[in-house]
Amino acid sequence: MSAIISTQPYLCQFNQQGHNENGLCMGPTEDVQGGITAAMPGGSWLGALVSGIASDMFGRKTSIQIGAIIWVIGSIIVCASVNIPMLVVGRLINGFSVGICSAQVPVYISELAPPSKRGRLVGFQQWAITWGILIMFFICYGSSFLNGTAAFRLPWGLQAIPAILLFLGLLFLPESPRWLAKKDRWDEAKAVLTLVHGKGNPNSPWVEREMGEIREVVEFERANADVSYFELLKPSMLNRTSIGVFTQIWSQLTGMNVMMYYITYVFTMAGLADSNGGNAVLLPSGIQFVINVVMTVPALLWMDRWGRRPTLLVGAFLMCLWLSINAGLFAVYSRPANPGEFPSKSESMAITGAPAKAVIASTYLFVASFAPTWGPVSWTYPPELYPLRLRGKAVALCTSANWAFNFALAYFVPPAFVNITWKTYVLFAVFCASMFIHVFFMFPETANKPLEEVEEIFDGSKPGAIKYIGIPAWKTKNSRHLVLKQERNEVSSEEKIGMEEHKENVSA
Repeated sequence: MSAIISTQPYLCQFNQQGHNENGLCMGPTEDVQGGITAAMPGGSWLGALVSGIASDMFGRKTSIQIGAIIWVIGSIIVCASVNIPMLVVGRLINGFSVGICSAQVPVYISELAPPSKRGRLVGFQQWAITWGILIMFFICYGSSFLNGTAAFRLPWGLQAIPAILLFLGLLFLPESPRWLAKKDRWDEAKAVLTLVHGKGNPNSPWVEREMGEIREVVEFERANADVSYFELLKPSMLNRTSIGVFTQIWSQLTGMNVMMYYITYVFTMAGLADSNGGNAVLLPSGIQFVINVVMTVPALLWMDRWGRRPTLLVGAFLMCLWLSINAGLFAVYSRPANPGEFPSKSESMAITGAPAKAVIASTYLFVASFAPTWGPVSWTYPPELYPLRLRGKAVALCTSANWAFNFALAYFVPPAFVNITWKTYVLFAVFCASMFIHVFFMFPETANKPLEEVEEIFDGSKPGAIKYIGIPAWKTKNSRHLVLKQERNEVSSEEKIGMEEHKENVSA
């Protein structure tokens, strides 16, 4: 949507406001455009909730394939849209698919990945998303030179192709070994672990250790709890439920959606658009998507080394800084837009000269701060928090919170730029400051810990568990070097003794 909402073919096809003084179509009203954009995250909210049930019933892989089929159906309806209701319905269906896949892909990857590579592999998912955004943006940019409705129908139709490739590619990939174990398909679970962890050796010490931990967890969970969404609200689960849900909520409240959905509005106000409603604003807007791709790479390389907590804290601080700078620049140097100056009323301010360049620069720096921090970590962190019996439903709940706030913000931003103008940036800066405080005091470190061991951070009731009760979140440090040695079966006797002493000390 971000590359299309400012183009004349789109504005004329879905025009509700007639033409401005320059004869340009003004397109949907601000509220309706917010609703059109928000329709997809609205569908994603529902899809994410349903995905937990589907994932537990059919498996992680099959659920993602179901999402791919639904996406193709939605894309066909969107591509063929002749009016706003049809476009909204198509985007709702597309959103339902995104909700399923965005909830279950991190679960699928987390349950297949070894602990020392889990963050990197889930980060690759985020990197793939940034590539998808970049590719589609420039497809939209190229299509904007076409005449008539082909300018937006072509990219809306092409977006079905990746879903077809996803469905076909998954046919050759294994199911999650933890889901297979949960269904008592132990031989298949071991075969998958042998494939992805044991390098084909079924007697690998790492495979045996992993199988033992999975078996212990499955048996413990069957003996102690029934599986339902309500269990996530029990006192024993409420802490980690709130952490996982707020990870996704905060990732939306960073303000990144202002940059993604409505970047053309921001750059038009900064003077990058031409006066005849052309596509001049699209190319500089596309630079931010290139930055998004490039700056996700450091997270892929070093996120497991950095740990989750430091990455989230640094990202929140930097994004608060750039949002505050943008708010100050617009507050001091902008003027109200003149009637008919811009195609949309949401483009409510005009800023020129050096301050406009500073707005563009800080916008790019904001994206560069989000990409290696909250972008990948917000998807990596929630699947690491929950026990096997609840992981599918818990991550579905967290992801539904992401899409609920995505929906709200997509709907909120156009009217916000009309009514509170530069104060929109202040609001998001306050959110970033709040999330910094929340992460520092409440979010434990999960990097480089086996998923079964992460459970011990929150639940010290299991035999031999490290009891972290009373240990503040900022002391649950990253321990990459020991995990790497454990995976290679290279832990020395002295280190084993030290690990046992650590357990005893923390328990005491």
